[in-house]
Amino acid sequence: MEQEKAKRVKESLTEQAYEVRARYTNAAGRLFGGNLMSWINETASIVARRHANTTVVTVVVDSLQFTKPVLPGQTAVLVGRVTHVGNSSMEVRVDTFVEDLNGCRQQVNRAYMVLVSMKDGMTCHVPRLILETEEEKLEWEAGEKRDELRRQRRKEGF
Repeated sequence: MEQEKAKRVKESLTEQAYEVRARYTNAAGRLFGGNLMSWINETASIVARRHANTTVVTVVVDSLQFTKPVLPGQTAVLVGRVTHVGNSSMEVRVDTFVEDLNGCRQQVNRAYMVLVSMKDGMTCHVPRLILETEEEKLEWEAGEKRDELRRQRRKEGF
């Protein structure tokens, strides 16, 4: 299968917002982590689909760090971007922010996920990634290291 042309990070950048309502909270009155994980996965999937122009499946939730609680009535904003690509896989970073009424954002979570491009039930190639900014280049280098760590963990049975 012929590989598609390379794409810029900004071509698949995705931002989604959710109003945190009581039905999304846990017994402590905070956003239930499972709901946030679902939103993160949804955002990452949209990013990966936009990059690959195919169906995608999540294969790894590499890192998910909750740094602050999200409370009812707040707006959760998720921003996803491709940070690294392999042959058929894409690493996607999703940052979650709480946005106040003035539009100011405070980061509450960062997650890295790996998704794989699928066509007709088989993995398929994804476009290369064009790195335009210093931040994108640093993320790529860090993604190389995370990819190596993932390979080592799989080898060790983790």
